Amino acid sequence: MKKYIFLVFLGIFIAACSAKESEELYNLNAMEWYKQIIKDLQEKDLEKADSHYSGMASEHVADPLLETILIILAQAHMDEEEYELAEFYLDEYNKKFGNSRNVDYIRYLKIKAKFDAFALPNRNQALMLKSQSEIDSFLRDYPHTQYEPLVQTMLTKFNLAVFYLDDTIADLYKRIGREESYEIYEQKLKESEFFNKSIIEPELPWYRSIFEGF
Repeated sequence: MKKYIFLVFLGIFIAACSAKESEELYNLNAMEWYKQIIKDLQEKDLEKADSHYSGMASEHVADPLLETILIILAQAHMDEEEYELAEFYLDEYNKKFGNSRNVDYIRYLKIKAKFDAFALPNRNQALMLKSQSEIDSFLRDYPHTQYEPLVQTMLTKFNLAVFYLDDTIADLYKRIGREESYEIYEQKLKESEFFNKSIIEPELPWYRSIFEGF
């Protein structure tokens, strides 16, 4: 009986391995890979799409269809809020197809990925500061880019988020009697473009304010 059960499980294991192997793709032309990745994305299976991109990229190192699929995959991961993977595909695009005509577009998309990742006003301070620096650099490098208005809007929102965070920290230091630290942040607030301006503070839902409000 035990031997029979063992043989049944062995058969199931072999069948599962065979099914897995049958799903593995190789030796496809670039268009076949392209269609497979689009099918994966239509089925909302980004993990398969990523895996099939690896197969396509290894078999067709510089095929023009890769240029399109890299942007599609980057956007798909942005839509799923997987911003680090989106940046990976944008970096891949830049390595394979970046040139003077599209490099500002790729850098804009990377900034947009960080902007979309920033959703919580009391978190991601490092992300805010890094994004501010990248935007400043982008505007210096491409003063006439068509993406300038969009990036400027993002910068204003990042600056406003930093101002709000500094104001929250200053208030905390004042309440706990840390006068020296309070004065440092108060000075930062006075140097901001938003000082003494009427602004609407971001609101936290009650279930997050319990843990994130200072």
